[in-house]
Amino acid sequence: MSLNLNLLIPHSPTNEYQCLADLNLYDAPECVRLATQAAAGRNLRITSNHQDTAVQVCLCEDDYPGWVAVNDLSLLQPATTPYEPAFFTESEIKKLLPEVIEFTQQAMQQNNYYLWGGTVGPNYDCSGLMQAAFVSVGVWLPRDAYQQEAFTQPININDIEPGDLIFFGTPQKATHVGLYLGDGYYIHSSGKEQGHNGIGIDQLSEQGDKVSQSYYKQLRGAGRVVKSYVSQLIIDN
Repeated sequence: MSLNLNLLIPHSPTNEYQCLADLNLYDAPECVRLATQAAAGRNLRITSNHQDTAVQVCLCEDDYPGWVAVNDLSLLQPATTPYEPAFFTESEIKKLLPEVIEFTQQAMQQNNYYLWGGTVGPNYDCSGLMQAAFVSVGVWLPRDAYQQEAFTQPININDIEPGDLIFFGTPQKATHVGLYLGDGYYIHSSGKEQGHNGIGIDQLSEQGDKVSQSYYKQLRGAGRVVKSYVSQLIIDN
């Protein structure tokens, strides 16, 4: 290790740190490309991989890895208690879905643009918006669209209900996700090239506008959130 962490951040007896403010995590130690974000209050673990410019971490709630810039370590404090996941039944989650939908619609009313890696408002990527919407009611999803697809209960596209997730992408992998609103419409955060450069509502149909048609051609299927994600580290212990 080329970095002495003890000089930059206090030791944590729980081996976890809590974010004092919203934090950017990057996909490499150069800290150029955003991987994800951690809202204030989230917990993370620092791994053994350190560079001069950054330290590698893993977020406790969704097991997502990333790099935190050394200059941002001041935004962390030792966590006095380790992260404890909440558990939800399928019926409990179903009752919360109207609030999940409301979160996305309120987010759409804010000035926003599509941000790769965005999970903290007002700017989100597609799966970041889905994760944030469910976290607003205490339910955790994995971070990326393909992970969310694997995590949810597969639903026939003809049986989708408001609050279900809709997945798009290639035959090999889900690369985009939206939230079904009902009546053939879904809400999602999409990029400049193919979508709205932010949060918008589109039609789940080949008869819709240009954006709707483009995504419909990439439709993979749908999934229902029936549980809250639990960290693999907690499961293993």
